[in-house]
Amino acid sequence: MSSNILAIIKELANMKQLDQDKIEKAVTDSLLHVLNKKLKPENELEIIIDYETNYLAARFLKEVVYNDETLGQISLEDATSDYKIDAEIGDTVEVEIPIQKLEPKLIKNAREEITHKIKKLEEDRKMFDYEKQKNQIVYGKIKKSDYNGYIVDIGFAEGLLPVEEQVDDEFYKVGDHVRCFVLNIRKRGNELIVILSRAHPEFVKKLLELEVPEILSGDIEIKKIIREPGIRTKVAVKSIKNSVDAVGSCLGPKGIRIEQIKKELHGEIVDILEWSDDPEVLIANAIGPDIIEKVYLTEKGRFARIIVSEENKNLAIGKLGKNVRLAAKVTDYKLDIFTKEEFEEKIAEERRITSHVNELDGVSSKIAEILKDHGYTSVQDIYKASIQELTHIDGIGEKIAEKIKESAKHF
Repeated sequence: MSSNILAIIKELANMKQLDQDKIEKAVTDSLLHVLNKKLKPENELEIIIDYETNYLAARFLKEVVYNDETLGQISLEDATSDYKIDAEIGDTVEVEIPIQKLEPKLIKNAREEITHKIKKLEEDRKMFDYEKQKNQIVYGKIKKSDYNGYIVDIGFAEGLLPVEEQVDDEFYKVGDHVRCFVLNIRKRGNELIVILSRAHPEFVKKLLELEVPEILSGDIEIKKIIREPGIRTKVAVKSIKNSVDAVGSCLGPKGIRIEQIKKELHGEIVDILEWSDDPEVLIANAIGPDIIEKVYLTEKGRFARIIVSEENKNLAIGKLGKNVRLAAKVTDYKLDIFTKEEFEEKIAEERRITSHVNELDGVSSKIAEILKDHGYTSVQDIYKASIQELTHIDGIGEKIAEKIKESAKHF
């Protein structure tokens, strides 16, 4: 082991980008660990480092014995001759031994211990550097593809874009450049793995921060992002400054900002909507304020019924129900879409279900009892039954059946 410790520590600090004091501690701790295996606490071991003279040594007490057999012992002859002292058996002598003069096996063990600790320092430094990249967007190049996903060269490390963090219908070949979101840093054995994502909602958030200065400055707050990767994303934004148009700023002049984001997402629809603390307004904004006619909230629970025109119904629901499903997640309400006619029929149906047959015109208490005995208890039961079914009941003639059917229809 070289005695030029200062040069070694400085070289390692520069080469590995490690803290010099930490390397020194690694060297000291390693030597203490290796030498203490050969010594006892009473030997009072300490490591001496002198940077001015590039000196590294071990200082400890040795017990004077007739014939030394361990590192912590010194023969009476050596004590008197090497240290010029009047020593007796059982005395202790303080010695200072340059590290390079220790036995080769100890030097070898110390070198291995130091190497191990330096590697651990390097891993910790990498982890610290990687942690600073967490939740950021990185730009890389596809290095290879395997069953785990894409291996991406992101400059400071290799990243893994796993299958579950990819977007369906996005495919890359070796050499393609790709933007990703740093989702996590995992440690597997001695290896650090940077986990990347293109499917996470935060990826869209970071893209917005890059494209919309008002978000990065804090003038606009992103309240919520709900995403179905590759299909559609809804972003609810709120202006912190009255002078800032949150939605307009995110869209950009002639929609240029949002178009850049959609381009990065390979055409995925990105809806920017204005946040509101009023649930009716928020629901309308989430579905599309231009196509909403009315929002009805239930008195209990988080349910809402939305009225739209016939021509706008498909737009409100969206392809495969994506629009209304994402809007429900943004608002935390269960949403049902109706045309005006469907809504009125739904209300009438609920009214019929909760109303007893004896509330119908033409139904006496006797007829109500007969209907009840045959399972017809609500107005809805009569509404759904055919005249033929009703006339098969003893005591219900055709005229009565027609009358109560008509009454149920207009109830």
